[in-house]
Amino acid sequence: MSEPAQKWLAQAVQRVKDDPDAIHLLFPQAERLGGPAARSALLRAVHGDHPLIRSLYERGDTGERLAILSALPELDLGAAAVGLVEDALRTNDARLVAAALGPYGSAWLDDHSFRQGVLKCVFMSIPLASVADLDRRFDAELAQMLSDYAAELRAAGRPVPHDVMERI
Repeated sequence: MSEPAQKWLAQAVQRVKDDPDAIHLLFPQAERLGGPAARSALLRAVHGDHPLIRSLYERGDTGERLAILSALPELDLGAAAVGLVEDALRTNDARLVAAALGPYGSAWLDDHSFRQGVLKCVFMSIPLASVADLDRRFDAELAQMLSDYAAELRAAGRPVPHDVMERI
């Protein structure tokens, strides 16, 4: 990280610690001025203020939402941010869907939502290798869902993705 980026980030983190609402002004420009890790640092500076993080997510563009989803495991929010993960799973943006099934989503989504998220990854051609803790969360019901989907693909004369074939 360049010296100007380090300086900007240190000042921005301190500003957010002093006034958490300042994150609304700093977060959109954080990556550009403070580097790739700047948004995570600002999120950590608000000490798990879930309503503030939710507000940033709701107002954010895709890059900002991705930064929030990626930082969730570091923020000590417990299950409070599951709604953000569920929102990301409702999108048609493969980057957000994949990020939603990262370590936080895998840890906190209920079984039904997790299974639906995995199936959405398959529909969107997101490699199952990107799903955090898939081996731990994989169960008979998910295997059946993937098997049923594979049967539909075969019946339609379409290929079954290799990573699905490995799981059924």
